[in-house]
Amino acid sequence: MGRILFADDDPAMRVVVTDALTSAGLQLRTVSNGADALLEVLADPPDLVLLDYRMGTPDGLEVCRRIKDNPQLQHLPVLILTADGDLESRIRGFEAGANDYLPKPFDTRELIARVRALLLLAEQSRGLNPSTGLPGGSMIEREFAHRQQRGEPFALCYLDLTDFKSFNDRFGFATANQVIERTGAILSEAVAGTPHFAGHIGGDDFVVFCTPEAARALVTGVQRRFEEALSGYVPSEVFSFGVYQGRPRNGEEQSIPLTRIVAVVLHLDPATMPPLTVLAESAAAGKAHAKTLAATGLIEVNTLEA
Repeated sequence: MGRILFADDDPAMRVVVTDALTSAGLQLRTVSNGADALLEVLADPPDLVLLDYRMGTPDGLEVCRRIKDNPQLQHLPVLILTADGDLESRIRGFEAGANDYLPKPFDTRELIARVRALLLLAEQSRGLNPSTGLPGGSMIEREFAHRQQRGEPFALCYLDLTDFKSFNDRFGFATANQVIERTGAILSEAVAGTPHFAGHIGGDDFVVFCTPEAARALVTGVQRRFEEALSGYVPSEVFSFGVYQGRPRNGEEQSIPLTRIVAVVLHLDPATMPPLTVLAESAAAGKAHAKTLAATGLIEVNTLEA
């Protein structure tokens, strides 16, 4: 992490910025104009783009605007350097999509601090699931490793929305997306202000890491709030009966239970538990059993040893 593209038509400024950022352990490549900057960004996207405001055509603002208008590049953080420190210039920079703005002359220590802050923010954003804003992928793995290293027992709660493909087919992707977003919000609220962690694995799969004693209450609370929220996304008669007519994979119309959250709670001891990949397999197997439990939709495994 820390690959930066810097575009400035002033050779002396390119030297100053290069010396400052490389001495801070960051990787920097430079170009002398906006056209080359766009070519470099398209050919090999960096982790951050650093642009001079005024460097001919296209200038820094136009390069920033084109980056932010490209769906494949708009996630890249952009920091604009400029000798124009007035308010209107800063506003134009932010309107072009810039993430930060640093007037010249500047202290190189501030430049390094702002660059590092943007790189950290970008890294954190990439780890978030775009559907819910919850941590995903690598952030879930890092949190798991962190809890394992602490050596204290904890619970891994694997949550899944049942028959969600059929739900999506019957009520449409827009409604399905809203339900996923709402599920993420419920989980975020459930762990807010606590040492617990909620993540979005992907699709209709979620995970929570929490203390063993909090697991059951946390999961049942999430299940209850999800059921209450679901009434706002489906017709009242469907919610009342808890079933709807749909066509699952076999193509034949039949009654399908309304989606709900089922969960598997694994109580773990870091000293004896197997790797995360093995735990994921165990959770998936437990999920199938949880779906058969109409009353709770919750399976707890008190011990799981390597």
